[in-house]
This record gives sequence, structure tokens and C-alpha cells, in this order.
Amino acid sequence: MSRITSRTPLFKGWSSIDQVAVRHNDGTIWQRTLEYHGDAAAALPFDPERRTCLMVSMPRIPLIEAAEADLLEAPAGMLDEGEDAETCARREAMEEAGVRLGDLEFVTRIWTMPGLSNERVSIFLAPYGVADRVSAGGGVPHENEQITTVELGLSTLQTMVQQGRLLDGKTLIAAQALILRRPDLFADLPSDDR
Repeated sequence: MSRITSRTPLFKGWSSIDQVAVRHNDGTIWQRTLEYHGDAAAALPFDPERRTCLMVSMPRIPLIEAAEADLLEAPAGMLDEGEDAETCARREAMEEAGVRLGDLEFVTRIWTMPGLSNERVSIFLAPYGVADRVSAGGGVPHENEQITTVELGLSTLQTMVQQGRLLDGKTLIAAQALILRRPDLFADLPSDDR
């Protein structure tokens, strides 16, 4: 089995970056740069009565050069110390989208970039109703995230999935899970080609 034989810290901040040496089974040693980011959680809020979902958009700095900096995403964020994934998903949905979530349905827990990072994201589906929209969202002011909350019809969500226009991985997984697990929400919806 491959194992890390040495570790040199390169940066410590919001995430940490180390240079590591890895000894493989055949005895070769490879140098790699690893990002230690930690665990995160995401929830796709959906209103089963009005057949809508809530997503957020915020500038994503690494994507500015790709001209795709403002993705549509499920509300998500990093777990605070001692926090479980469900608590994090509810907190982030409130902060980012202004929605109070009750029941969460677990979808999966994925490695986001296993070739580079130790980040894992727990993904949930979360029903909400009109009364659960308790604030405008937009994020925590001191974090300056510049978040915009977007409520989409499920027909638009389904079209985005079908046309390959939902570009955030965790959100795509959540949307596909919603389509597969709750086909009743997508039955008889008008076609949406937006």
C-alpha cells in the first residue's frame, strides 16, 4: 500500500497546503502537493408544493478566468469545529438562502478532488415551504461572499440537468438524486428550454 513518508507545510490559512513524499508499493517515491480543506455539507432545498428549488450564486474566484465565476449551486459550506454535516447544511441554507430546513434526506458523501484535496462533501435533499423562507439570505456579512439567492422551477432544474448546464458537481448530484427519488415532482411539468 502507498504511504506518505514525509510532509512539508507550504501554507496555512483558510486551507492548508503541504508538499508530501509518497512511497508506492514498487518502492518509487513521488512528490505531491496536497490541500487540506476538511469536510463540508450541501443541501438542495426544494418546495414540493410549488415545485421549486433554491440555489445560490456567488463569485468563485478560481473560475473568473473561465468566465464561469457565478455558478448556480446548492447552499453549502465547511463544517465548523465539532459540527456534524446535518447541522452545517441547515446553517448554510439559512445563511446563504434564508431558508429554515427541517428534515434532511442523505444522498451521498463524496470526495470533491481526490487527486489534490481531502475535502469531502455530504449532500442532502431538503424540503421547504413558503413559511420556511425567513430571511433574504446572502451570507454572513463579515464573510463578504456576495451571495444571490435564486428560486428556480423544477422544470428549469430538470432542463439544466438534461442540457449539461448545471456545472457544480455537488449540485448536479443533488439535482439528479431529486429527479430520481421524487419523479412525482417532475411529472406533468411544462417543458422549459431556458
